[in-house]
Amino acid sequence: MQNRRTFLKNTSLAAAALGLGVPEFALAKSKADPIFKISLAQWSVNPLLFGGKMDNLDFAVEAKKHGFDAVEYVNQFFMDKAQDKAYLQEMKNRSDGEGVTNVLIMVDREGQLGAATSEERKQTVENHKKWVEAAKFLGCHSIRVNAYTAVPFSQDPKQEQEAINVCSSTLRRICEFANDFDINVIIENHGGFSSNGTWLTELIRQTEHPRAGTLPDFGNFVMKRDGDQILSYDSYRGVDQLMPRAKGVSLKPRVWDDNGREFGLDYTRMMKIVLAHDYHGYVGIEHGERGREWETIEEVRVNLDQVRRTLENAG
Repeated sequence: MQNRRTFLKNTSLAAAALGLGVPEFALAKSKADPIFKISLAQWSVNPLLFGGKMDNLDFAVEAKKHGFDAVEYVNQFFMDKAQDKAYLQEMKNRSDGEGVTNVLIMVDREGQLGAATSEERKQTVENHKKWVEAAKFLGCHSIRVNAYTAVPFSQDPKQEQEAINVCSSTLRRICEFANDFDINVIIENHGGFSSNGTWLTELIRQTEHPRAGTLPDFGNFVMKRDGDQILSYDSYRGVDQLMPRAKGVSLKPRVWDDNGREFGLDYTRMMKIVLAHDYHGYVGIEHGERGREWETIEEVRVNLDQVRRTLENAG
């Protein structure tokens, strides 16, 4: 009886929608949202942008041409435009015109969260404010910052805690500012202390602000390189630790174990970890081999989409 009621309800809804002129294929597509969405990180095409073969303003248009309807920006490609409203409006016009969602801005070169002096840390906070405002203007939900610090990297617990202390206070101040703009401030595992999943999880916990979150990057779990010696953290364990506070995910098709060894990504295993934390947001592809950027981006997108279809069907 319940199945019959559900059938009649769905049939009535479908008839109503068709009566309003909603095409059947659109109705079918809207029945269920995808278990996760796919976006393109701008760093994937950084050789084209640095080499002058692509302009930042064209990124959303090019992404759409290659099958993406969401993008993640990197501030390095419009470093002096954060407060240029005319420029930001043009960026927004182009993404809106293509039906492309602006997801986040990755912020680099604006000072260390864990800089050596309180004045430097204060300046770091000030430097990030304009990117919070730019993210809001563009319709993004977050900015990504780096947990770099003047405290030398070490696995000594005292130095790890010292690094957390200085970074968390700076991050909290940025979050307090960003809260008024409904913008999250998220940290990517990006080398040093931050590529230790336990450390970054504890940093977010001690920051004690709801706007503070993570951007787990599958491939960025190298803490230190010293010649041929690589100190790494297991990617699967690290992502699992970071997902509870994740506001985004960055996909690289290479992962690490605890012994400095690199492997190809097991897409299914990793995405099961992501989904286990009830995450259904954007998975940003951040990969593009020099000289064949778009070809390799497409290869990753096809693999990721296939895994998505498989997991959806399994569900």
